[in-house]
Amino acid sequence: MTQPKLVTPDWVYVFIQTLMQALRERDPYTYGHCYRVARIAKSLAEAAGLSASEVQNVEFASIFHDLGKLSIPDTILLKPGRLTPEEEAIMREHPARSVEIVKPLARLNHFKEILPGIQSHHERIDGLGYPHGIKGDTIPLVSRIIVIADTFDAMTTTRPYRKGLPVEIAYKELKTFSGRQFDEQLVKTFLEAHPHWEEYEEEITEEFVSTHFKRAA
Repeated sequence: MTQPKLVTPDWVYVFIQTLMQALRERDPYTYGHCYRVARIAKSLAEAAGLSASEVQNVEFASIFHDLGKLSIPDTILLKPGRLTPEEEAIMREHPARSVEIVKPLARLNHFKEILPGIQSHHERIDGLGYPHGIKGDTIPLVSRIIVIADTFDAMTTTRPYRKGLPVEIAYKELKTFSGRQFDEQLVKTFLEAHPHWEEYEEEITEEFVSTHFKRAA
């Protein structure tokens, strides 16, 4: 049975783009990364059979998942090499900082359910993630979806100091850490579905966002 289409008002997407513009000015890579992760995570949520409202929660939580990096110092956020343990500890604060920035939106219907997904998007199935070390099904489903999309985009994206991995290698890495870092069933769904998704190579521009992240009324 086909689910009814979820209609999202234009103002919601205008608001999202306005808030995300601050991230774009600070760090264009993270801005593009957030939208790519949202596209991948949304498609994975759909492939996993989530409802329209659940898919929207995944999409919005994904868009905002790294917004807290706005408050990370440039010396850490933009550092081309490996972070020191002290710098890594500061970087690991970004999920909580993202939640703090987005929290006022939780009063609005379209954003009520997204905070747990943002907070836990670096948790691991084996409990070795952060910030709380929760594991298995205690990790919100939204977070378990985001971490797969987040990791896949990070692995396959080329940066000035590192060439992105081939898709096949990224697939192998997801499979290797399935059941440890990632939800095993979600990885299986991703690996089955992703080869059939349309790929976008163009730059993440305002036109791209308007075209690919706005549902028709």
